Amino acid sequence: MTTAIPPNPVDRGATVVELDATTRRVVLLLLCIPTVLLTLGIYHGLMQTLYRAGIIQSSAVLGLGYYQGLTLHGVINALVFTTFFEVAFGYVILAYFLRCQFAAAWTWSAFALMLGGTLLAAAAMLSGHASVLYTFYPPLQASPIFYIGAAALVVGSWIPFFQWIAAYRAWRLANPGKKTPLAVVGILTTFTVWLMATLPLAYEVVVLLIPWSLGLTTTVDVVLARTLFWFFGHPLVYFWLLPAYVMFYVMLPQLAGGKLYSDGAGRLAFMLFIVFSCPVGLHHQFGDPGISAGFKWFHATLTFFVALPSFATAFTLAASLEYAARARGARGWFRWWGALPWGDASRFLFAYFMAGLLLFLFGGITGIINASAPMNALVHNTSWIPGHFHTTVGGPVFLSFLGMTLFLVAQLTGKPVRLPRLNLWVPYLWLLGVALFSTGLSVAGLLGEPRRTNLGLTYANAASPLFQPAWSPWSQLTAVGGVIMSLAMLAFFVVFFATLFGRRRNAPALALPVAEAYLDEDFAALRNFTPWVAAALALLLIAYAPPIYSIVSGSAQSMPGYDPSSPVVVP
Repeated sequence: MTTAIPPNPVDRGATVVELDATTRRVVLLLLCIPTVLLTLGIYHGLMQTLYRAGIIQSSAVLGLGYYQGLTLHGVINALVFTTFFEVAFGYVILAYFLRCQFAAAWTWSAFALMLGGTLLAAAAMLSGHASVLYTFYPPLQASPIFYIGAAALVVGSWIPFFQWIAAYRAWRLANPGKKTPLAVVGILTTFTVWLMATLPLAYEVVVLLIPWSLGLTTTVDVVLARTLFWFFGHPLVYFWLLPAYVMFYVMLPQLAGGKLYSDGAGRLAFMLFIVFSCPVGLHHQFGDPGISAGFKWFHATLTFFVALPSFATAFTLAASLEYAARARGARGWFRWWGALPWGDASRFLFAYFMAGLLLFLFGGITGIINASAPMNALVHNTSWIPGHFHTTVGGPVFLSFLGMTLFLVAQLTGKPVRLPRLNLWVPYLWLLGVALFSTGLSVAGLLGEPRRTNLGLTYANAASPLFQPAWSPWSQLTAVGGVIMSLAMLAFFVVFFATLFGRRRNAPALALPVAEAYLDEDFAALRNFTPWVAAALALLLIAYAPPIYSIVSGSAQSMPGYDPSSPVVVP
């Protein structure tokens, strides 16, 4: 159903669609609630950075301990914000491109489960009974409320996926022979990976951790639990990344003023992610006992394969951007970069996307390093690792989600984005902050600075048994980057809330920037998800069945629970 409101300048010529009332309300709630929670997640990230640099002397901030703050930062930023956003974005994409509506009862049920689970987990974390970080490795033990909340959040996110599958099948029946819109392919790929990854996580939480936390069992097999977590944990990265790829393939070329170089390349990239995203988790467990070196090597090899769709994406996006710049009259091998709309506030999504992609160049390179067993042994438990994932998750994922959150809230409320020039500074400030922040962490990691660990003494304190003078300048650089990142987020929050509480100017409706394809290939092998999902399941069986069998049939590494908030005695 169309509406008569005038489209925004960025969307001239775009189809304008009204979402049904339930979908619009749930999408807005899914976008706004985690953005509010993000203020807490960002705050604790800043406090961690300042503490590690010795700028503040206590890890207890707002009455919360070191591990409480670190857990809140990880869970809110990496799990709650991303899952809420991706469900909202999925509803938007399916409704916009397939013109479908969803049963209100199921939509509200999904939202209620996700919100209820988040509130339960938040209560456990804030009360000091779940200071287990977002990885919640046993033998670190949380309140059962935390695990029940996490399970509810995941189950709530499954419901929309099944709604979308039903809508997609109905669309296919009504449109025989028609190509599925690329954005829909991307979202269905995202949640196919999510479902495959979260099933073993659900087993870990429901079968191992909840009974253990309730005292029904006294110990838990820590190697099995870690293996099930990383079955989920590395595919989680692609669950974060794939919606950003949807935006890059479908929207970025249009925002740049051009066309998508190859539609087929985008479809192939998404299908390859289905196959290669999940059987890679053991490269996080190179040091774990009970898992053969052969299967660790096999997973490391598959990790290099999952880089292939990202390489294809890099080429396709670069070609699309060059096409756009040359269509605007740009010349030269490199000067065409200057013709792109870096400073166009009406196309602010371009700035958010491109700043994230520039950071991802470095995140991808360091990720390849981490997948190599000898290099991983050097850097795995050092600050190199958060330096790496802040350029991946904190780059293309976080910036694209922030930009799209603001874009969708503005459109679905009919309120124009306020303070557009300030908004344009957000991604560039964030880019500068992450570059400094990650450089400091990465170099300090190469010099041996640990991550996560807290012995009650800051790493910048010469009295600490952990202190190394060589770490100090890099910790200071990390703090400078963290402050700049926090300033960028402060600017974003000002723009977001000014827009949210601003005056409505138009009827709520949706007009997405959608690029035409320069090469609109139609490959039969890319029209059907089934063979790619079958290949993924077969590869998962080969990659995980033998090591899991080896773990459960061998000597169990069983441990009782440990509360990380208990006092630690420093010799």
